[in-house]
Amino acid sequence: MASVLRTYMARMDSDHPEQALELLVPDFRFLIALPGREATGWAKDEFADYIGGRNAVERVHDILRYSSDGDLETAYGVVTESGKAVGSFLSAAVVTPDGKMARYQSFFTTTFDLVDRPE
Repeated sequence: MASVLRTYMARMDSDHPEQALELLVPDFRFLIALPGREATGWAKDEFADYIGGRNAVERVHDILRYSSDGDLETAYGVVTESGKAVGSFLSAAVVTPDGKMARYQSFFTTTFDLVDRPE
């Protein structure tokens, strides 16, 4: 099975992040923990609202580690904005048999790196 998390992050980093919605089931649940706040939702439409409220910057999620076990995918990496590393993330997704994300949990921090950043 192809990596849904890799595809999701590539779409979120593109000029059309709304294309990530194609990867989600209708009752998609999510938690995105950011410094000082959390974004949560219980439906694909709520995630569409989250995408619409993101600040428009040149953002890239560089995955440094990835694994898959059954219906669970995990990814760890670094986020860069306009070419500058701004933090790291640890994300996990539960994937349906047809390759859609059913649940997504992501933690982003600007103060700690689990894995050393590439030079």
